[in-house]
Amino acid sequence: MKKILSIIAIPLLICACSQQLPSDFTQSDSLPSIYPDYVDVTIPVNITPLAFEMDDQSEEMAVRYAFENEEIICRGAKAQPGIEDWKRLTAAAKGKSILVETYACKDGQWTRFKPFSIFVSPDSIDPYISYRLISPSYVSYEELTISQRCLENYDESVIYDNMLCTEADKGQCINCHNYQQYNPGRMQFHARQNHGGTVIAYDGKVRKINMANDSLLSAGVYPAWHPTLPLIVYSTNLTRQNFHVTDPNKIEVYDTASDLIAYNVERNEATNIENNPDEFEVFPFWASDGRSVYYCSAHFEFPDSVDNRDMYLLRYSNKVRYNIYRKSFDPASMQFGPRELVFAADTLGKSATLPRISPDGRYLMFALGEYGVFHIWHRDADLWMIDLSTGEARALQELNSPDTESYHSWSSNGRWVVFSSRRDDGNFSRPFFAHIDKNGKGTKPFELPCADPDYHRQFMKCYNIPEFMHGPVTISPQAFADVLKGEGETVKYVQKLQTE
Repeated sequence: MKKILSIIAIPLLICACSQQLPSDFTQSDSLPSIYPDYVDVTIPVNITPLAFEMDDQSEEMAVRYAFENEEIICRGAKAQPGIEDWKRLTAAAKGKSILVETYACKDGQWTRFKPFSIFVSPDSIDPYISYRLISPSYVSYEELTISQRCLENYDESVIYDNMLCTEADKGQCINCHNYQQYNPGRMQFHARQNHGGTVIAYDGKVRKINMANDSLLSAGVYPAWHPTLPLIVYSTNLTRQNFHVTDPNKIEVYDTASDLIAYNVERNEATNIENNPDEFEVFPFWASDGRSVYYCSAHFEFPDSVDNRDMYLLRYSNKVRYNIYRKSFDPASMQFGPRELVFAADTLGKSATLPRISPDGRYLMFALGEYGVFHIWHRDADLWMIDLSTGEARALQELNSPDTESYHSWSSNGRWVVFSSRRDDGNFSRPFFAHIDKNGKGTKPFELPCADPDYHRQFMKCYNIPEFMHGPVTISPQAFADVLKGEGETVKYVQKLQTE
């Protein structure tokens, strides 16, 4: 009986560039200096390829991404793996690590650097994020968009373009997009100034709401959509901004007054739920069970003798510090309970903003700075986290950098966070991602991957308010603009929210 020899074909994943690695090189004991910095990061299994370049004047580079017998080899000015090849490699390495070998040629001499790893987590990430793209100075704020990006490839599209409703002498500003449970079919955002109003998309219907009312401080500003009910809690804010001449923080954005309101989407009714004139309430966020809402508030009393409150508060804005509070909520009666203190940042001489609860309800992530409420402009701002099961609070040193961290959001499975950071250059905020394990421990953050690794260095916009989504918004920018150009529905003020 003859023995049959079988040959097993092992796929070799090659990107569209040279398949050859340099054979004549000098070995270095140092890790490569690359941009973006993907050295020893943890990534979701469904993330788009991590393209990078040498962070120096190298003439050429060669890179090998490998797991067991599968590999991708790229050679040229930049390492840019193909999407399909990358998907096969990350699927094979799921739960394990891809080894990355990097070679660089300078002055005709190749150097092979110490290899590094990219751990491929089996925890997937939501396929989309959305964000506001705005110039960093706020001088040209009209030229901004709310955009969305697929994390499984490099596709980006505009949800709404501010210029669609901007006229020669009548500008517009958009902000604060928010979704109900990551659902792109249930979203809202605000437009201010020309054709101003709150746009609400709800299961295919798009409406413009006029929340101006004598019983409310202002229209809704910072939103938080209830996980299941047609209910949005907003802070209403009288916001000001000023530019520093010498301070490294450049801009100070602050409130001269702010309250909390609740808005019933289906009944078009709103009511105040916190409106103490000596408290600045801001940044609400619902717990995942929908039975409590978290927010920040600062106690500040104006002297009776003050004529100009704006100037007085600007003078003392570095004394304003926010704590984190919670209000219970009964879905059956649609009523809120009294506030409870969760984290007293002022006792540390600090100010806490942007509370965000993990989907499992265990962790509260927030931004902590020296003072004030708009931490995206504060270089001292860091991310902190409270374990709500123990009350322990700590700085997320594994995520923080010497520059700004703020505007953070949890993925729907609670295993990833996205946040805006200015760690690259101190001027532009860009999205970074990190894995959070069941014990609240984070991994080294990685920057939003782009097809051209040099893209963010050339892109002169900031990414603000990154939010995860289950899919893309399919309503066209023009459809949103057409609604904004029409008349808004006037909100009805009620003393008490009604049950259905």
